[in-house]
Amino acid sequence: MKRRDFLKTSAAIAAGAAVVSCGIKSGSESGKAPLPYTPSGNAKMKLSWQPYELQLAHTFTVATYSRTTTPDVQVQIDFDGFTGYGEASMPQYLGHTVESVCAFLGKVNLEQFSDPFALEDIMEYVNGLSEGDSPAKAAIDIALHDLYGKVLGQPLWRIWGLNPSKTPNTTFTIGIDTPEVMKAKTLEAADRFKILKVKVGRPDDKEMIGAVRSVSNLPLAVDANQGWADRQQALDEIFWLKDQGVVMVEQPMSKDRLDDIAWISERSPLPIFADESVQGLEDVKKVKGAFTGINIKLMKCGGLLEARKMLTYARAEGLKTMLGCMTETSCAVTAAAQLSPGVDFADLDGNLLITNDRFEGMQVVEGKITLTNRPGLGLKLI
Repeated sequence: MKRRDFLKTSAAIAAGAAVVSCGIKSGSESGKAPLPYTPSGNAKMKLSWQPYELQLAHTFTVATYSRTTTPDVQVQIDFDGFTGYGEASMPQYLGHTVESVCAFLGKVNLEQFSDPFALEDIMEYVNGLSEGDSPAKAAIDIALHDLYGKVLGQPLWRIWGLNPSKTPNTTFTIGIDTPEVMKAKTLEAADRFKILKVKVGRPDDKEMIGAVRSVSNLPLAVDANQGWADRQQALDEIFWLKDQGVVMVEQPMSKDRLDDIAWISERSPLPIFADESVQGLEDVKKVKGAFTGINIKLMKCGGLLEARKMLTYARAEGLKTMLGCMTETSCAVTAAAQLSPGVDFADLDGNLLITNDRFEGMQVVEGKITLTNRPGLGLKLI
């Protein structure tokens, strides 16, 4: 091809490309980019709640007490045709009651807010109403996040850029009972879960572990619930537990004995996780060096906003991370599960321990936490 013909051909191609490119609209013009959400009229948030007692399938026993029910308050926030769900669960050791939760919720005026995306501002107001009341605050936080995701039409894990395929297996708790009952519970759980959890911290620990081990070789996590009193005995038991296939230990001693716990952590062949020693972000800073990792629970820290900050800080400090729960419906358990991709351990089985769940949410499939693709928390009322 002569140079003059080549230049003519090139010019024609360039001109055609220019015509084509002029016909392509940018993302904002094509209608594919999301439009800003605009509330209809003067939409305001309306907070409502109702007490709801959780019924346990089996008597639940830890080192210091037993129970067959758990008090709970179900919360919802209605806004412009959307409804966000939350809950406050109150195991007795937290010191909260249905009455205290409802009293706090009665102080909250969300009608002053018209932007469902102003989570930081709304929770700053809510947190400023009292020094404590973490379960009540968690209920509001969870409902706000559910609402937020529903308005956007996306599940929280996707909004946060998390990969649902990276969720961990969850432990399933085998509560303290007679050896025969523990064997039966273990056999019932062994087909559904890949790791089990056993409560320890009592004189009969070895008998309880032995009962589980007699019928299952699954990996075990143990939670002492502050039950061990002597650090050397605790360390000796941890070495024995490792030989029994235990992979991690929660809260070996009282939360106010950080020096003794640090002594154990320095010598332990297993990671030692803080549970009762950690409530919110400031506690994570205080226990750094005493534990190998932290267990984050929404009812203790006040919700997902604080939990995300705790996870970020813990990872930056080289701490292992774990998500836990109380006895809860699928509402709060599924809220915590949104954060589960990437944590080292998860103990999100509280909804599986009750007989009167109000929701369908995250599922456990062959032991693995499985998130839904529904917007917000991904809940469905049942």
